Order: sequence, then C-alpha cells, then structure tokens
Amino acid sequence: MIQKFVPAPAFGEADLSNCEREQIHLAGSIQPHGALLLCSEPALKIVLASENASEFLGLVPAGEHPTPIGMALDELPGTLASRIRPQLRAPLRTQPLRLRCTIGTPPRAINAMIHRPAGGGVLIELEPAGPVIDVVGPIEAALQTILGSVSLASLCDETARIFKALTGYDRVMVYKFDDEGHGHVFAEQREPGLEPYLANRYPASDIPQIARRLYERHRVRMLVDVAFKPVRLHPALSPISGAPLDMSLCALRSSSPIHVQYLQNMGVRATLVVSLMVGGQLWGLIACHHYAPFFVAPDIRAACEFLAEAVATRIAAFESFVLAQAELAARRLEQRMAEALSREGNWKSALFDNPPSLLHPVRATGAALLFDNEVTVTGDVPGTQDIRAIGAWLDSRAPQSGAEPTKLDQAMIITASLAGEAQQFEAIKAAASGVLAVSLSSEPGTYLIWVRPEQVRTVTWGGDPTKPVTIGDTPADLSPRRSFAQWHQVMRLQSEPWTEADIAAARLIGAMVSDVVLQSRSVRMLIAQDQLERVRREVAVSTQPVIVADVNGDILLINRAFTALVAGANHPLQSLSDLPPLFVDADSVADRLQALRTHRLSWRGEIAIRRDSGEALPLLIRADPILATADRVLGFALIMSDMSEQKAASVARRRFQDGIIEQNRTLSGLIASKEDMVVQTLLKSVFENAQLAALEITDRLDPSRMPEMLESVRDSVRRTTAVLQNLFIHDPPGDEA
Repeated sequence: MIQKFVPAPAFGEADLSNCEREQIHLAGSIQPHGALLLCSEPALKIVLASENASEFLGLVPAGEHPTPIGMALDELPGTLASRIRPQLRAPLRTQPLRLRCTIGTPPRAINAMIHRPAGGGVLIELEPAGPVIDVVGPIEAALQTILGSVSLASLCDETARIFKALTGYDRVMVYKFDDEGHGHVFAEQREPGLEPYLANRYPASDIPQIARRLYERHRVRMLVDVAFKPVRLHPALSPISGAPLDMSLCALRSSSPIHVQYLQNMGVRATLVVSLMVGGQLWGLIACHHYAPFFVAPDIRAACEFLAEAVATRIAAFESFVLAQAELAARRLEQRMAEALSREGNWKSALFDNPPSLLHPVRATGAALLFDNEVTVTGDVPGTQDIRAIGAWLDSRAPQSGAEPTKLDQAMIITASLAGEAQQFEAIKAAASGVLAVSLSSEPGTYLIWVRPEQVRTVTWGGDPTKPVTIGDTPADLSPRRSFAQWHQVMRLQSEPWTEADIAAARLIGAMVSDVVLQSRSVRMLIAQDQLERVRREVAVSTQPVIVADVNGDILLINRAFTALVAGANHPLQSLSDLPPLFVDADSVADRLQALRTHRLSWRGEIAIRRDSGEALPLLIRADPILATADRVLGFALIMSDMSEQKAASVARRRFQDGIIEQNRTLSGLIASKEDMVVQTLLKSVFENAQLAALEITDRLDPSRMPEMLESVRDSVRRTTAVLQNLFIHDPPGDEA
C-alpha cells in the first residue's frame, strides 16, 4: 500500500490534528516590539525586512525611505554597522550575539541580536534599549545559591525563587519532562492569590515535538503580549535562499496561533520560557507567566540563560551522583560474588544470601533468578509458577535464540505496568506490577528479574488530559482545551517507574552475572561431556566473544561473537598459541597466554584486536584456568567484552578537560583588561560548577552515556561564556545613549 505524502502545515495554517508538524520556525512575522533585517554579505545590504523596520530605524515619517530594503547598513545613521562588522567572524550559527549600539538622528540606544540563519545571510533583530541594568550582583548571588544546593528538589525550589526575583513575572515554574514526554511542575513561585500549579502534570501534547526541538536550539523565548498583532516580513521568501526565512533562533519570532490560543485559554498574557538541557536532551523548562503584557530587557534574558546553564550543569551532577551510587552498590555485589565463587564455587549464594545487596541498588522489593530450569527468589515475589509465566512472557518479548549477536550487551525488558502489557498478570499486581529483567544467556528462560508492587496513586493534571481539545458551536471552532482546572486521575496496575539509575545498576549486575554464567557454562562443557552439545550451543550464541581450550591449549570452541571479531583472519585458530598475531601487542598477549597455560595465572586486562578495516578494537579479557580439583586443570576459558565505550569515555574526559582549559584561558584573556574581579569570580564559579559535574559524571562506572554527558557540560560552559561575552565584553562605554 502506497501512503500519500502529506506536507507539513505552514505557519498559522495548522489545526489540532496536525499541529505537531506545524512549521513554526517559518513564521514569516515577528512580535511588534522590535524589528528585523536580513543582510547579504559582504556589503551588508538589506534584502529582507519587517514591515515596521523603517519606522523603527527612524527612516519615516521623513518619507525618503519607505522601506530599508536595498540600503547598506553603513547608510544608516548610528553605530549599527560599525558594531556588527567586527563580530561577523564569531560563531553565529548556533547562538545569537547581542550588541548594544545606536541608531537614528539624534542617536538612540538599541539592542541588536545577530546570527546566521540557515539559508545564508546575517539576520539582525532590533529592540529598544532601556537603561543599562547591572545584573552582575544578582548573577553572582544566584550562582552561589545554585552551587550550594544539596539536592535536586532544593535546586529547583531555589531556581524558581531566583528567576521570579530576577524577572518579576507573576508565576515561575520549573517544569520537568518524564520519559513519556508529559510535564510535571516540579517547583513553583507565584504571587499571592494565584491558583497553585505545583505538582500538576500536563500531557505531552501541550508542547508539540517541533516546539521542543526549537527549545533545544533557542534557549530563551519571550512572548510580550499574547494579543500582539504580527508584523509581516517582506518579501515572503529570502532573496538569498529563495525559501521562507528560517527563524529558529529569532527572539522576535511570532508564536503559533494555536500556542497563543492555549495561553489565552489559561488566562496568561505574557511568558518567558528558558530551556534546561541536560546530557544533550531537553530535561525541562523554566516557565514564567504574567497576567498582563510584560517585557523583559535583553540583559535580564541573558542573565536567565546564564543561570539556566548553571542549573542544568548542577542537575547533571545530581543525576550522575545517583547513578554512581547505584553502580557502586552493584560493584560491591560483584566483589562478594567473585569471593563466593572462588571460596565455595556457588555464585548464587552471593546473590541471594544477602537480599538487600541485590534489591537496594535497583530499588526493587523482590528478585528472582531463572537459571537451568530452577527458580531462586528473594524478597516479596509472586509464586514459582507465576515467575515461570513471567519468564515465558519475557521469552516472547526477547530476540529469537540463535540470532546473530548485534552488540556485546544484555537484552533488557522494562515495564512499570506488567498487567497493562499482559492482562493475565493482573492477579499478581500486589507483588509484580513493575518488572525489570536482564537476559543472562541467548538461550530462552534464563533471566535475572526484579519486581515492584502496584503503587496506587493519584496524579493531578492541569486539566483533563483525555480532552486536549474543545469543539465549539461549529466544527471550525476548534481550540486547545479551555479548562485547566485540576483533574485527578487514579493510577492503577502500575509500579513506581524504573529510573535511569535503577536501569544502570540492573544492567551492571546483569552483565556481572552473565559473565559468571558464561564461565559456568564453559566449566560444565569441560566437565559434563553428556551435555556437551547443549552447552556448546549456549556458549556459541553468546554475544560476548568466548574461547574454550583444553589443558594442552588446543581450542575446543570459538563462538560466533569472536569469529565476527576476527573475520578475514588468514590463518586457522587451532591453539591458544595461534591467537597473539590477531592482537596489536602480539608479544604481550603471547606472554600472558603462556603464563596462563604454564603457571595457571588468571589474566584480567585490556587488549586490542585488529579489524579488517585496519582499526583496533579495544577489549577487556578475562582468562582463567578451569580447575577440577586444586591440582588438576581441565582447560582454559577466555571471555572478552567490548571496551569501545570505555575508551570513548576516556577520550571524552581528555577532550572535556582540554576544552575547559582553553575556554578558561580565552575568556580570561578577553576580560583581563577590564580588571573586573566580580566577572572573574563569576567565571571561576562557572568552571568550578562544570568541573564538579564532570567529576560526578566520570565517576559513573557505566560509561555508555559519559561522552554525551561531558559534551553537554562542555557545551553549557561554551554557551555560558558566550553569554558573559554578551553581557560584559561587547558593551563599550558610551553606547548608553
């Protein structure tokens, strides 16, 4: 069946059925408190302008220039052109630069924000400039409060207080997104008499995905008056690109009529929204509401952006600390498990003899191990037959046995509503409404499972989420919902959601147990010849590279995961002595294998295997002699795991440190001439905040997200230093006219 392509609706032409795709970045109009110019290079000739540009620039009522299109910036009286030209080499594609300058005769002060839009040219937004506002003191005090916060909750509470005092809005909320995209008012400050929104939830449909993507790019968004009359741009298409002007980074861009209607339905007249980006993702928003038209000066908006970056960096530190604590508990369990295995040969005892060590890292109330058709449990869990039924359901959700391995990782199945996904489990909701399971083998029915009970709770929504639209007297009278009265929903058949820290701890414990299972399989393959074929198959389909050799070093089995690593090797692998040439440091590998075979010395270390592409893949190797008795060796088992993520994390650490040092040096040099100790103090606090977050992030033992988290902190520092440049470097004395 051929699906018909449906183009995205143009700005202002969307309805509630397709507003998710409305091209809100192609607004073609601006709010009326400012003006917009698009200039071609290198002459900075004006090729597109808002219809109010002549009046804003003081070219009318003289009548000589009904439109500035065709003029060069140098022809305009004032310092606009002379202030902009030196900045054109700055990186203007991702973050606008603010300049204070003058325009007209007699000269009057204006704020100019410049950036390079997609499609080419230099885009200039102009706003009236009031008196210079000293934001250094408030920023310094706020930054110390942010750095002194000891928990996520206290940080968000202080953030709401700081932003309300700084901006003067009637209501300020810290708004956090959950995994499903719904919003949660996490903290709030409001004027007396206003209805509280604290703890209210709002459905994901309230903020379309295209709007969220713009919040990720343009971090501060102000709407002065929802009743504004849009000022159109002329011409409609950019003469530079031949397409509608991309206004993604424009502060003046008109808001979507649907969004305006939404705010009007809430009774809100003006807003300021500041993005909180954590780990490269939109974590939440600082949403400010006012119930009368309200303008916030660019200096205050720049201070808001500066502080939001500091808040986001602190959030990253808190979340990474929680992950690190969960992973540390998992590592302690790994150590006990290794000790039990070497002392008693029974790795299950370490898992289940001390239940808190298995349950607490994942914050579960019960756990079960399905292994070799046996069920071992601890804590509050369903009956054995129910556990087996959960295992069968997990098998139905997992990749089919025997499939080619895709990555060196455990398959995980996570749900906070088991009965919601499989109705037959409703009877066990009191013990297992939430399930987090790690597959320990490619063979079916082998799982480590954590469970949580049903948590009946009441969620307060800001309006009925099941009625996001209202239809009036005619079908054309369609608008976002008009009622925002609190609507209470009782949530059943759901557990407390599994957090990122829970999942990280479960993944780590699962990987550890999976390694032990592989070793156990290898031992049994050598001991139990009657089970050789079955165990061989289980080891063979493991996603981790495994080699099993006999006491003479002759290779009995190389699984598919290892074969995939050495595809293209031009010599047969019959003995452990054939392995060294496959690795980058062949001599060192040969020495360690010789020590393994001759002196029965276990080997833990990092190696690098050569790939067909010429690249070296880093691996962590675990090689052990398999003992039948204290003095009798049956053979050897070598298990490897991919170290690419760890190596990428190490590179990210170095890149982060080098980048922070360079940014510190660059900005310190720029402000050294001012001898401004307050600015130096702010700069020091910014880098201390970043370093603290980096320490928490790099302490995480699961490195999978470390590079992107570090890059997010580094980007936050870059954006913050750019705001500092906007506030303190590009405003020379004499431009306050």
